[in-house]
Amino acid sequence: KVNTVGKLLLLVLVTFSAHHVVVICSSSFLHGNDTDRLSLLDFKDAISLDPQQAFMSWNDSTHFCNWEGVLCTVKAPRRVVSLNLTSRGLVGQISPSLGNLTFLHSLVLTENTLAGDIPTSLGHLHRLQTLRLNNNTLQGRIPSFANCTELKVFHVAFNNLIGQFPANFPPHLQMLQVSGNNLTGTIPASLANITTLTHITFSYNHISENIPSEFADLSSLQYLYAAVNQLTGRFPQAILNLSTLIGLDLGPNSLSGEVPPNLCASLPNLQILVLAENFFIGNIPSSFTNASNIYDIDLSINNFTGLVPTTIGRLTKLSYLNLGQNQLQANSKQDWEFLDNLGNCTELQMFSLSWNRLSGHVPSSLGNLSNQLQKLYLGENQLSGDFPSGIANLRNLILLSLGANHFTGVVPEWIGTVKTLQLLDLGGNYFTGGIPSSLSNLSQLGWLYLDSNQFIGHIPPSLGNFPMLQCLDIYNNNLSGKIPIMFILKLSSNNLDGRLLKLCNY
Repeated sequence: KVNTVGKLLLLVLVTFSAHHVVVICSSSFLHGNDTDRLSLLDFKDAISLDPQQAFMSWNDSTHFCNWEGVLCTVKAPRRVVSLNLTSRGLVGQISPSLGNLTFLHSLVLTENTLAGDIPTSLGHLHRLQTLRLNNNTLQGRIPSFANCTELKVFHVAFNNLIGQFPANFPPHLQMLQVSGNNLTGTIPASLANITTLTHITFSYNHISENIPSEFADLSSLQYLYAAVNQLTGRFPQAILNLSTLIGLDLGPNSLSGEVPPNLCASLPNLQILVLAENFFIGNIPSSFTNASNIYDIDLSINNFTGLVPTTIGRLTKLSYLNLGQNQLQANSKQDWEFLDNLGNCTELQMFSLSWNRLSGHVPSSLGNLSNQLQKLYLGENQLSGDFPSGIANLRNLILLSLGANHFTGVVPEWIGTVKTLQLLDLGGNYFTGGIPSSLSNLSQLGWLYLDSNQFIGHIPPSLGNFPMLQCLDIYNNNLSGKIPIMFILKLSSNNLDGRLLKLCNY
């Protein structure tokens, strides 16, 4: 009997113990890991302003896995795997306690007003794959993330970070974006060891010297954006080995010498090419046709010479072509052949040849350019003859700049049929006759520059009805009569009278 009673007592104790084990596991399943909850609360405490009340749900009445911006694992014990509070207007600092979220895969705090340093503790999150802290006001140096062996996306662009260009990154990183900071030093050649890199962007910093030759080993690189730095030397030869490159931006910098003639032959996948504001010389490469998908070319503010390649018209996807502020020439019909071919670029929206050495008459083939063309810059050349007749066909122009040339004759009345115009610059020419009354049809016109010509007669009273006009420049003409009621800019050197309603400075 004693043994029987003892067995019964033992059975009760085992049953009681088992029941409590179940209760403990259930509690863990319901409430998750307390370290994660406390780490999130520390993060909340480091935020001094929450204008959109992103933390309203962050309280004890709600499980932390259901707090706004938080995602957790499904299975117990539930752990935080993602924290995303993008564009919440948060002001404060990033708590080092986030480094305790050891299951964190993604941390996204983009577009807030977070200040202070990036906590070094984030560099110990072994499971971290995505880190986006861009568009904040973070300061200090970028800590090492070499221990974040799963990290693929590192985006801290547009902050106030300082120090050397970071080099300590894990071997599987794909996206490195540090643009818009105050980083100094040179580009570390060790980045070339991370052959998985597809994006490297470090524009708007203070990086010096040149692209390392080791970058030729980055066989997966698709985007290399290095604009607005202090790069020097010749065109980086390593780039010619990056056949996967889609976007290349090297300007403004202080690069010099000739651009390799086989540039686009080596980069057949190129879609964006920006070499603006450097010191490149020589001819524009004719190999552009090899990059048949290119849609953005900006070679402005360099010292390119010679003719515009006729082959540029084969780029049928081209939408942006800026060749302004170079020393390009065109005079004879043969020199202008590129313009004939450019009519094949049916998606062209912006075209600039301003500040070059173009001379003579503008061919009528100008009118064959894309009907999608919105901005046309031909100012600051030596163009002559009558107002270019081809412009009559460009019915979607928003901006037309013909200023500082040698155009003569009258401005045709048909200019009023280009009703989309918002800016018209005809200043600094030799136009004669009266100001076309048809300009009053341009209901969207905001800026009108007619200065330094030989216009005569009265200002059409209808110009006073412009609903959008902000600035009118008729300086240095032979106009007379009353000034219409409008926003006025530069009226001197005429014979005008009337009352100024408002003066628009320029």
